[in-house]
Amino acid sequence: MNMADRIQYLRKTKGISQEELADKVGVSRQAVSKWESEQSTPDLEKIIIMSDFFGVTTDYILKGIEPVEDEEQKSKEITSKVLYISSTTFVAIGLFCAFGAWHEAQTMETVWGSMIIQAVGIAGYFIGKLLSAEKAPFYVAWLNMIGSAFMPASMMTGYISILVFKQGWIAPYPIGIFHTFVFGLVFFIICVISFIFIRKQTKSTPSI
Repeated sequence: MNMADRIQYLRKTKGISQEELADKVGVSRQAVSKWESEQSTPDLEKIIIMSDFFGVTTDYILKGIEPVEDEEQKSKEITSKVLYISSTTFVAIGLFCAFGAWHEAQTMETVWGSMIIQAVGIAGYFIGKLLSAEKAPFYVAWLNMIGSAFMPASMMTGYISILVFKQGWIAPYPIGIFHTFVFGLVFFIICVISFIFIRKQTKSTPSI
């Protein structure tokens, strides 16, 4: 892996675009593109800025030399990555379990059980954050947030639909025209707000 590959790897690992990296370093997007395509190389000042931003040494960017890490810290980093991935999986499993169970039984007991599965996933996500300084990828944080908000949003909007339109169900997924309309509006707002919030966090706080 040469310097161009390492810069691209670090950028993609952080989950940012060439334009976002250019803003952080103080150059144009075209300059970053040239670095990653080996058409030019960054000067030392820009390498220092990138090393601080990505949380790596200048030797890693220049030569690919990685510092010797503590074995315990390495283990924590790996564990946190596993927890990040598994947290999203648990949230998705809980969601689909709720869908299937409600379709079969229409009982709130099955929904609460599915929400417990999601709670386990969310707990794993935060444990992963505590174990490592490395931030979760943007898509993991966003999917965890909107996935865990889906069922509560559906049940809340179902209740609103019953009160306002006299139709609907307090269910883990929208049922009926009015419930679906209210849920779609509320969930869209949740998705947009969470996207903006997590994107700002990703930009403002460096990760390894």
